This record gives sequence, structure tokens and C-alpha cells, in this order.
Amino acid sequence: MFIVLGTTDMRKAIKGLSIVVADYLDLNVFFGNFFVFCNRNRIFVKIRYWDRNGFCLWQKRFEKHRFSWPESEGEVLELSHRQLRWILDGLDPMQVK
Repeated sequence: MFIVLGTTDMRKAIKGLSIVVADYLDLNVFFGNFFVFCNRNRIFVKIRYWDRNGFCLWQKRFEKHRFSWPESEGEVLELSHRQLRWILDGLDPMQVK
């Protein structure tokens, strides 16, 4: 499971996000890894992954809160499923003990 640091244009769908994974991150888009993207305002997250025979895209939007998101662009941070759950709940995975 990888968090794509920095901001991502949320107009991108599966194909555009797959290009980010393949070209900018130099990772294989067909592995079962989850790639998590966030917008500039930190209210919208998309998760792109490969599931046996096709790509899947999941999204979440906060109405009142913001996601805790790393600032540095062009980097990838590897997380556990538990840490992703914390992010989706609005917590900072680096602050939770």
C-alpha cells in the first residue's frame, strides 16, 4: 500500500492515475498494491488498485474535515492497512501510537 505524497489532480480517473504510478513512480500498475492519492485541499482521496482482472478505483470525500497528508511531492510512502484506515478516519498515521 503506497501513499503518493503531495497533491494529485482528482480529475484523473483510472488511466491517468495508472500513468502516475507507472511513469512518475516507476512502479508496476498490475501488482495488487493500493496507491492512495489526495487533492490539494485535502478533502478528497482516491485509491487505485489492480484486482485479478481489472483496475478498481475507490474514493472518499470529507465534508467537514481534512485528511492529514504528507507535503513532499514526488515521493511514495509505504503504509500498512491499519495506517491507511487511520488516514481515512482523518487521523495522522505518524502521530498515532
